[in-house]
Amino acid sequence: MKIDQYTELYGIIGYPVRHSLSPLMHNTAFEAVGINAVYFAFETRDLKAVTEGMKALPIKGMSVTTPHKIRIIDHLDDLHALASQIGSVNTVVNHDGRLIGFNTDASGALRALEGKVRLEDTHSLIVGAGGAARSIAFALKEMGAIVTITNRTASKGKALTKALGCGFVPWEKMDHIEAELIVQTTPLGMAPDINACPIPVSILKPGITVMDIIYNPRCTRLLRLAESRDCQIIDGVSMFVHQGAEQFRIWTNLDPPLRVMEEVVKEALEKQDGSK
Repeated sequence: MKIDQYTELYGIIGYPVRHSLSPLMHNTAFEAVGINAVYFAFETRDLKAVTEGMKALPIKGMSVTTPHKIRIIDHLDDLHALASQIGSVNTVVNHDGRLIGFNTDASGALRALEGKVRLEDTHSLIVGAGGAARSIAFALKEMGAIVTITNRTASKGKALTKALGCGFVPWEKMDHIEAELIVQTTPLGMAPDINACPIPVSILKPGITVMDIIYNPRCTRLLRLAESRDCQIIDGVSMFVHQGAEQFRIWTNLDPPLRVMEEVVKEALEKQDGSK
């Protein structure tokens, strides 16, 4: 990769974020398409300083991950209509000094589910109440799914259900729900804490679909348990790549090299698995 005075800057903000494969995926995509740009990981809690820095440097675009997807909104100049409806931002564009927030999590989740599960009238359980949960619950409702949310902090879960018009079930009673689709959106089970599993085994009924949006490790403990109980499983790689591809499209106005992005992520995860 050639870096010079014309190289454009992009990155991801979150805490923690050094584990992220977004820099690898996006830098590979920039190189594949021939764009003079570089993408960094910025581990930070200071959103005010980050957004001021985006304008000052300038940084052309930013991915936003846990725990900043909702709080970043207060530091932006404008929101794309979908991000405004959802109330969560995972993508920021610096348009001549104005920071505009977008949401690609919703479309990324739908692409991951596409062709694998019928969403209309499907009883769906969303585990978690953060920015990703908000995006996925919104997307599923738009597709006609019947959505229930559970969250360890009940007040946060209830606030989200009120905002989106979903059902709510207490964390300790989630196994009372007869879900046909379960989407796990919390960090529980993410590397390095790979033995964590937020869902009781009793809820994993044969024939249901279980999606975990964690992509590192690719097959979480939850997905291994679900597969052993004859559930259809969907790992987090597809959503991760599709939301990233849509970010690339928003930032560059070019078609993303989707296959290249997917291959480099899968190769990196296979190397990690092989080294354990």
